[in-house]
Amino acid sequence: MLETLAAGAIGIGAASFLLLGVLVGWLVPVRIGIVAGVMAFGAGALISTLAFELVGEAHAVGGLVPTLGGFLAGAVLYVLADIALARQGARARKRSIALQSEPGVHAAPVVPAASAGIGLAVAMGALLDGVPESLVLGLSIAEGGVVSIPMLVAVAVSNVPEGLSSAAGMKHEGRTARYVFGVWGGIVLASGLAAMLGFALLSSASPEVVAVVTTIAAGGIMAMVANTMIPEAFASDRSLTGLWAALGFALAFALYQLG
Repeated sequence: MLETLAAGAIGIGAASFLLLGVLVGWLVPVRIGIVAGVMAFGAGALISTLAFELVGEAHAVGGLVPTLGGFLAGAVLYVLADIALARQGARARKRSIALQSEPGVHAAPVVPAASAGIGLAVAMGALLDGVPESLVLGLSIAEGGVVSIPMLVAVAVSNVPEGLSSAAGMKHEGRTARYVFGVWGGIVLASGLAAMLGFALLSSASPEVVAVVTTIAAGGIMAMVANTMIPEAFASDRSLTGLWAALGFALAFALYQLG
């Protein structure tokens, strides 16, 4: 029971960086380039963690076919859910209003605050992005008894610009502070529950089962990075996106090797 609660606490801890981003985005006008740089850095860190820690170790335990099958299944599931949410208005959930209005950036028009369904779609999209990450954190405890530090760092770093960008956009739409922080606080709690669920359901599962579930979550994370994080970062800063992503990749790789 204590380990399950610990997994939930770790999931909430990583997701709480969403609230940090929301707070900054609500109070401070942050330059677009900074948001894009942090987002690209987080994307690189996630890709590195996927390659070396999640997919690589899953392959060592479960073999090539289950690993590839789970990874592709996770990507397909994420993309289908993302398409459904995009039709409801959540396509630009990582995009701040400053980025939306940047000259030369082609983005969907800002939606009026009266469209409550858009706010819900954005929240559901953020939850879609966060659940696979939190699930993997819970699985890492179930698999090895300790949290994956590279994954924890990658999730935390990638959460800051998401909360920052979305909060800035929602504030511009006329949302109240209670609404914005309530929505993102709920997402943080849901992320903690996902981490608990990942641990509770799979703490006694065979290594092969854990490997397959891990790759399903990893496929969803990879699709999220490609669908949302990299395009949003590149849309506002086309000169340094690759460098920031490479630095994030290098940091996560170093943490993996040192761990």
